[in-house]
Amino acid sequence: MPKIIGASLHEHREQTRRRLFDALSTLMNERGFDVITLADIAAAAGVGRTAVYNHFPDKESLLLGFITHETEQYAAGLQASLDDIDDPVEQLRAYVRAQASLTRVYHVAPGPELRSVLSRGAQQRVREHVGVVEQILRRILDAGITSGAFPEQDLATTVPLVNACLTGRGLPEGGAEREHAIAQTEAFVLRAVGARVPVAT
Repeated sequence: MPKIIGASLHEHREQTRRRLFDALSTLMNERGFDVITLADIAAAAGVGRTAVYNHFPDKESLLLGFITHETEQYAAGLQASLDDIDDPVEQLRAYVRAQASLTRVYHVAPGPELRSVLSRGAQQRVREHVGVVEQILRRILDAGITSGAFPEQDLATTVPLVNACLTGRGLPEGGAEREHAIAQTEAFVLRAVGARVPVAT
């Protein structure tokens, strides 16, 4: 009988899933999703290969589980940080900075991009999870429009445009250059949505 990790079966399952997710993340950063196997993931997680199948039937399902978990954790943390901010403009600044710090949730480097390694159905499920974060942005912009901080606009167009500015964009690794790039991105987004505040350059 396999050794139980944690104080209960539920805790064991959660810890096993976290180990699998951590292993998957590490291996994707080292090799890319397309070349790793479930056996590689199990070995890196320190669990038997059959333990993987108790949670996920295949590698794609494991990746989707990982993305779901990461998105939910990120969205919850982001929303919690925004709950203490009343001003929609400042909320948008915080959103931009949070997105700029997001480096790994959908990152499968050095291999191909997600759309080239996932089935169409899996890609749609990933898109649904991305929508969780987009809804946070939509609520910020909607509140800003209602308060008069932003002009009236079509959020169905604005939301994906703003997120396109914040995803897939390489930022300097650290230091003053990174902070400058984030500040410039923040200023650009504020101007793009018509924020009626002075924007530092």
